[in-house]
Amino acid sequence: MVAPANPLRDLTGDSAYISSVLDIISGPVVLVGHSYGGEVITNAAAGHGNVEALVYIAAFAPDQGETALGLTGRFPGSALGANLSVRPYPLPGGGSAPEGLINQDAFRAVFAADVPVRTAADMAVTQRPVGLAALTAPSGVPAWRTLPSWYLVAGADQAIPPAAEAFMARRAGAHTVTVEGASHAVVVSHPGRAADLIIAAANASGCTRRAPLTGRLEELREAAAWFASACEPTRTP
Repeated sequence: MVAPANPLRDLTGDSAYISSVLDIISGPVVLVGHSYGGEVITNAAAGHGNVEALVYIAAFAPDQGETALGLTGRFPGSALGANLSVRPYPLPGGGSAPEGLINQDAFRAVFAADVPVRTAADMAVTQRPVGLAALTAPSGVPAWRTLPSWYLVAGADQAIPPAAEAFMARRAGAHTVTVEGASHAVVVSHPGRAADLIIAAANASGCTRRAPLTGRLEELREAAAWFASACEPTRTP
């Protein structure tokens, strides 16, 4: 398993970076994205014949020309825009561009409502800002048109409306599961459900037949179980 960092600066550059990671992976790939990462994998998978499947975890799965903010605003239910703090950051060539962070006092309600209070507080402090250029750039030809996809809908998401997630999943023809009551941070609150969906994609796409993954998939389950236990509060907030 490889978990490259998403730069979160702009869609073209972020997709190119993830594409460069795919260039050095010789075996079959199940490409997984959460939140804005879904838009990145939708674009990064282009031209990579070793990508067997796409997995969207409460993520954007845009069609060509769509933007992340446009999809969020198409359906009611997102509290993200009202709780986003925007600030400038310097560009390498000079000048500046805007980036956004979720206000810390609203972070848990917007992003991680079903995560333990102390864990959500840690997430709020360590969140990485996203360049608004990433959220407003039109997406390219979507990889989900030619690749099988799986989608986990977070049923109580306050960042991407659940109705938007269900719409994108349905449009992509994705194998879909819904975790009722789950926040946008469903990978933290329900890591086993996310792991199971990734495993299902690997099994169905033929990755496990072309590259034995039995041990690694068991490691993924164990890691999910450990992550769930590690997220339990160790003291009263």
